[in-house]
Amino acid sequence: MLPFRLEKRGVPSAGLIWGVSLAAVAVAMLLTGVLFAFFGVPPIEAFRTIVERTILDARGLSEVVRRAIPLMLAGVGLTLAFRANFWNIGAEGQLLIGATAASGIALFSGLPAGAMLPTMLLAAFLAGAAWGLLPALLKTRLGVNEIITTLMMNYVAIYIVRWLINGPWKGPSLGGFSYTERFAPEAVLPTIGTTRLHWPTLLLAIALALFVAWLLARTRFGFEARMMGESPEAARYAGVNFFKTTLTLILVSAGAAGLAGFGEVAGIHQRLVDPGSLSLGYGYTAIIVALLARKNPVAALVTALLLGWVAASGDVMKISLGLPSQITGVTSGLVLLSIIGSEPFLRYRLVRREPARTPSEAI
Repeated sequence: MLPFRLEKRGVPSAGLIWGVSLAAVAVAMLLTGVLFAFFGVPPIEAFRTIVERTILDARGLSEVVRRAIPLMLAGVGLTLAFRANFWNIGAEGQLLIGATAASGIALFSGLPAGAMLPTMLLAAFLAGAAWGLLPALLKTRLGVNEIITTLMMNYVAIYIVRWLINGPWKGPSLGGFSYTERFAPEAVLPTIGTTRLHWPTLLLAIALALFVAWLLARTRFGFEARMMGESPEAARYAGVNFFKTTLTLILVSAGAAGLAGFGEVAGIHQRLVDPGSLSLGYGYTAIIVALLARKNPVAALVTALLLGWVAASGDVMKISLGLPSQITGVTSGLVLLSIIGSEPFLRYRLVRREPARTPSEAI
C-alpha cells in the first residue's frame, strides 16, 4: 500500500492559488525552452533576448501593454461569466461585432468631436452584449449548450466583417484592399507618445476589473452569480432567478469583449480591417487569461499582461531568433495545458497514511 493518499481540500488559500498558478506558468516556460532547443536556439539566450526587447525596452514594453489591453477587457468579462458557470467561448465574435459597431459610428454618424468616441464606446459595448444575448437565451430557455452556440457565433461575426469590408463598407478610394476608409481624427483614441498604446482603454480595463470585483463581492447579483457557479442546486433552492442573472452577466461579459473591439479599431487600426488582422485571436486568448486568473477579475489584469508579453514576444521570436511565428500560439497552448494540469493541486492534497496498529497497540 502506498504511504500517501489523496485528500480533498477545502477552499484553497490565495497563497496556494498564486503559488500553483506561478508554478503552472513556470512549467509552460520550461516546455517552451525545450521547444527553443528543438529549433537549435539556446533557451537561456532566447529568453534573454526576449526579455531585453520587450520588458527592458521602452517601446517593447509599450507593445506588451498594448497587446494586453484587449486581453484585459475580454478576460475580465469572461471571469464574470465563468464564475457563474456560463462558459462564454464567444469573446472573439463579440470583440469583432463591437469593433464593427464602433466603426459604423465612426464612418457614417457624422457626430461632433466631443460625442464621437463616447458614442463609439457605447455602441461597441451594446453590440458585443447583444451578440452574447442569443446564446444566453438559448441556454436559459431551451437548455442549449452555450459552448457550442458562443463558439459558432464567432464564425458568423467573422463573415459579417469580411462581407462589410469587401462590400458596402469598402472604401471607394482603396481599390482592391479589404478594409474601410480611415477614421476621422475625432474617432481615433489618443496614444502615449509615438507608441500604439491607447491609454484610455487601459484605464477603462482597470476600472472594469475593479467594478466586476465589486459586483461579485458586494452585490446581490454577484452573490447569486457565484452561487450559480458553485452550487446550482443550492441556487435554485434559494430562489435565484437563473434567467435574469444569466442575462445580466452575459451582457456585462460580452459587452466587455465589445469594448476590446472598440479599442482595436479606434486605437490601433483606425479603420475596420480583416478579422485576422483585427483580433489576432484575442477573444480565444482571453479564455486563458480568465482561467489563469482563477476567475478573479483583478488577477486577470496580471495574467493579461503575461499573455500580452507572450504575444509581443512572438515578433522577437520571428525576427531576432528566426523561429516560426506559430510558437506564440504553442506557448499560449502550453500555458493553458499547464493551468488545466495544475487543477488537481488546488482540489486535493497528499497526506501520509496512518500506519496500521497491531492488536497489542490497540489495547
